[in-house]
Amino acid sequence: MAAPTALQLDRFLPYRLSVLTNIVSTAIAGAYRKRFGLTIPEWRVMAVLALTPNLSAAEVAERTAMDKVAVSRAVSSLLRARRLERRTATGDRRRSVLRLSKAGERVYAQVVPFALAYERELIRPLDAEERKVLDRALRILLDRATEMGPVHTD
Repeated sequence: MAAPTALQLDRFLPYRLSVLTNIVSTAIAGAYRKRFGLTIPEWRVMAVLALTPNLSAAEVAERTAMDKVAVSRAVSSLLRARRLERRTATGDRRRSVLRLSKAGERVYAQVVPFALAYERELIRPLDAEERKVLDRALRILLDRATEMGPVHTD
């Protein structure tokens, strides 16, 4: 029986993506918390609702690929802080939808320039062609991972 091949973590794409995500999220999370009083999940909920208001919490979870519990906690916190409003959906009284409140819109308007400046600084070492290649590769990998779905171990 052949010995299993060793997994080279520093070359294993899922691991590398996870490390990159953790480093970037940790760096920006501290700034979001300190400057705007937001967690990363709260910011993601706000960002989605700023572009697409009147979504349910389940729809926000689906769009962000976040755990429903994390979205629920973020929504509850944002509602308490009056950064979100919850309303009954038009046409379906059983469904509630979310949107940014005026206070939420003000916070969003402050965070966006900060977030975009962070992104610009992060990708500054890449030239225009490398940025295009990165964008295309990320889209392809996202589509493929979505297509593959969860890994089952049965």
